[in-house]
Amino acid sequence: MAFRAFTQTHVYGKQAAPKEKDKSSIQCLECYDRNVYVGTKDATVQHLILPSRENGDPSPGLSKTREGRTRKLGSSNQVAHLRAVPLFNHLMVLCDRSITALNMFSLEPVPTLKKIQHVSMFEVCDSSLAGKAAYVEMVTSTSRRKVIRIHVVGVDKWEVVKEVPLLQDPVALAVDGTSLCVATSDRYLLCDIQTGRTDELFPHNHSRQHVIVTSVGRGEFLLNGPESLGMFVMKTGICQRPPLQWPQEVLAAGVCFPYILTLQPQELSVFSMVDQQRKQTVSLSDAKGLLSTSDGVLVFTERDIFSLRLVPFEEQIQALVMHERVEEALLLLDGVQCRRPLDSYKELQKVITCLVGFVHFYQQGFSEARNLFITGELDPREIIHLYPDMQSCLSEDFQSQLDQVNKDRDLQVLWQDDRNTFRHYLAFLGDLLRAVRGTEQGLQCIKEVDCALLRLYVELGDTENLQQLVAFPNECELDHCVPVLEQHNRFFALGSLYQSHGKQINAIKTWVKITDGFHKDPSCSDVYGHIVWTLSQLQDRDTVWKFADWTLQQNQEIGVQIFSRRPPDDRFETQDVLAFLEKYPLALLLYLEFLIHNVNSEEERHHNCLALAYVTQTLQEEEETDLRETRGKLQQLLWESKFYDVSTVYERVKSTTLHIEKAILLGRTGEHSEALQVLVHQEQDLQAAEAYCCRVAQSRGSQFRQTLLLTLLQIYLCCKDLTSAAVDLLNNNPRVFATETVVQLLPDSWSVQLVSQFLVKTLRETLHQRRMAMLQKALGQAELMRHKVIWMQASHTKFRLGNGQKCEVCQKDLAEPQFACSLKGELMHTSCSGFSSS
Repeated sequence: MAFRAFTQTHVYGKQAAPKEKDKSSIQCLECYDRNVYVGTKDATVQHLILPSRENGDPSPGLSKTREGRTRKLGSSNQVAHLRAVPLFNHLMVLCDRSITALNMFSLEPVPTLKKIQHVSMFEVCDSSLAGKAAYVEMVTSTSRRKVIRIHVVGVDKWEVVKEVPLLQDPVALAVDGTSLCVATSDRYLLCDIQTGRTDELFPHNHSRQHVIVTSVGRGEFLLNGPESLGMFVMKTGICQRPPLQWPQEVLAAGVCFPYILTLQPQELSVFSMVDQQRKQTVSLSDAKGLLSTSDGVLVFTERDIFSLRLVPFEEQIQALVMHERVEEALLLLDGVQCRRPLDSYKELQKVITCLVGFVHFYQQGFSEARNLFITGELDPREIIHLYPDMQSCLSEDFQSQLDQVNKDRDLQVLWQDDRNTFRHYLAFLGDLLRAVRGTEQGLQCIKEVDCALLRLYVELGDTENLQQLVAFPNECELDHCVPVLEQHNRFFALGSLYQSHGKQINAIKTWVKITDGFHKDPSCSDVYGHIVWTLSQLQDRDTVWKFADWTLQQNQEIGVQIFSRRPPDDRFETQDVLAFLEKYPLALLLYLEFLIHNVNSEEERHHNCLALAYVTQTLQEEEETDLRETRGKLQQLLWESKFYDVSTVYERVKSTTLHIEKAILLGRTGEHSEALQVLVHQEQDLQAAEAYCCRVAQSRGSQFRQTLLLTLLQIYLCCKDLTSAAVDLLNNNPRVFATETVVQLLPDSWSVQLVSQFLVKTLRETLHQRRMAMLQKALGQAELMRHKVIWMQASHTKFRLGNGQKCEVCQKDLAEPQFACSLKGELMHTSCSGFSSS
């Protein structure tokens, strides 16, 4: 169906005999509100009353134009022109070159207003511009002189107030406020009513019947220019619009913003003032003239009157959009902006923007459609409603405001026959809903938006966005979304949905079933780890205890994190956790490590429990090949901790094979000799024995280390099998042992050659130390000698101390015999020099 800017209605038709046809034919019209005045060829004025338009256009046959009064003027000539003056209920009639004033309703002559004679044409200024004035202005052209007269018309009188001379007789004129546009036989003129100034515009070559001058409004005129151009001229004489190319032989032109209507004998053309293009053509046989009204035009033939009413702009723009004439729709929308209230325009703009968005949407211009829908603040439910499998997300009370039946069928076909293309439409829906979610546009229907997004992500297999939606606060309806997730085996997301809605137990139960194999969901590879993390952050302690046993039964090493990874301000009572973990040894050990190393617990029972747990685990793992990690932790704890009870731990290890640990514990009680005996004879680890001496003596000085090494040497010397170990001990530590003491301990059976390496090293060390001592002594003596020289030089220097001599430091007088002198010769008090005379 073609675009229509105007709708045509036949409002009146004369029924007359053929012989009367020429006498009663319509010559001119005037209209005010529902009142139409017809001027005929036989000098008759007829009043017609149009049907009411309160509820829009009347239905055909239900309401007709009523005929009012008729007035026959005392002349045989035709009525040439009619104009209504509603301010005074006057109807001005030009007939037989005279203007007569009639009452608009009774059509009786106004007795106080005498005829104005010798008038060839006239025009009345728009009475709506008069405001509260008690008069209106009327412009007449006299048939005797080349002059334009300005009349002031009141309720009971009129008079000429000004004359504007012309060089040629006017053939057409139009008035707008104080501006008057006049056409002569070969040119157009612009006159100012107030000042009388006349300016020539441009020439023309039209015949009298084709000269057109009409007011566009707001100080602008439309003229039939040369070469069939409709020229727009402002009252200032300039053109602000491009000319309009219209048909030849135009009989009349009217303005109904934003359209120009031109009348030819057989048709009426509608042009847009916005883009100067022809928008509509209406067939009209034998049309004679037209009259602009507030909402369209009236077109008349000799017997009939037709009304062309302007289609509401909303419907026009929507029709253009539906015909995919998007650019025209936007131009029209922009063009009517200045003529509509701001609020009304903004609402219309939103509607049209959304309609344009739908055009791009069905052309798969998804980026443009998305931006237009957001700009137009489209209700997201309108888009959701278009998708066949998404309509269940909408509430029952939702009613679409858009007529999209045919478009729905398009998506229905894609949904069934072209799933690949349909997935592009699904991706667009996701982009749009994500963009409006959280905005005012989306918050108005947040439940529908979230439900649609969930269903969409499931349909597209978009695991990342699905999880992000359900894991954070959302308004998904559980009754709708839970079955969807279950149907598509999205059980991990289902658990997250339960969790985001505060149903923690349901969430964890769902994840437990995945871990136990009751549900299959490959979307998450570590569901158990997620359960542990969730329990570690959960504030509902009853729920944590409810699933604690299952968690630790799965994996003690990871499961214990439900206690150890809790926020510092939400940790469980330590004693309760320790009591619970007694049946989970590995978890207990890890939790004790957490208490000591992370919480920095100094409680003896915690350190004792950890040490005993290490011992137990080490003994259980004795048959395994690698015990270094656990045993290393045990030894480190025994060496470094200050808070465990030595006797308690020793009682646990003394009957075991943990000889190194026994030695450490004996050393903690000061029994170093016994500790070394254990390392040498029971552990049979000589390197461990020597390392023990070094570690124990680290913070206690070289003398203590020498004592420990002498003890170890004596242990070696007591066993013939450890002779080589004793020799190695001596050779490795020549600086530590005192030669005299070692020589006294060595057996008589040892030869000098056996200990020669030790003796050479220790003598060299002794000689080195002696020489170093002599060198240090010599350096000290040299430093002393230097100071003595300086003292002698200073003692032989003379200083003069006179009255008024001041200290260089405190600037006070030197009043005592004792004073000090700097290397620069500056005198000062001994107290100011930093040392006393003593």
